Amino acid sequence: MSTIPNVSAKVEYACIAVLELATSYGSGQPVQIRRIADHQGIPSRFLVQILLQLKAAGLVNSTRGASGGYQLVRDPTELTLGYVMGLVEAHPTELTSNTNDLTPCSRVLLDAWQDVADVQRNILERTTFADLIDRVREHSESMYYI
Repeated sequence: MSTIPNVSAKVEYACIAVLELATSYGSGQPVQIRRIADHQGIPSRFLVQILLQLKAAGLVNSTRGASGGYQLVRDPTELTLGYVMGLVEAHPTELTSNTNDLTPCSRVLLDAWQDVADVQRNILERTTFADLIDRVREHSESMYYI
């Protein structure tokens, strides 16, 4: 049995949008919302809200006009997955138990879950968007079409 972390659609879409912008970082060319929405299957009205939030946080710039769009402000080598996720949605820093009284069993489980959360947070904080770009390229190269 495997599980994935509970990631909201908003966080997933924001990370996908930043990754798409990261692939064009340094090109000088803004990326249009329509391109991101079409390539990634993200509803454009939802994407606009996310990009406005990222712009307000100083992570992206926008250019108006027919050839306008969005550009990533920070270098993908310095931008982590955890940072972007935290910009979009605040995550609780401490886990709590659902039981009324903490017993030795519930304390041990809570400690184990906290250990898992710590490992997850460490991975998110050290995974840069440059790392993710490399993974996308590796994945794209391993795919072939008939």
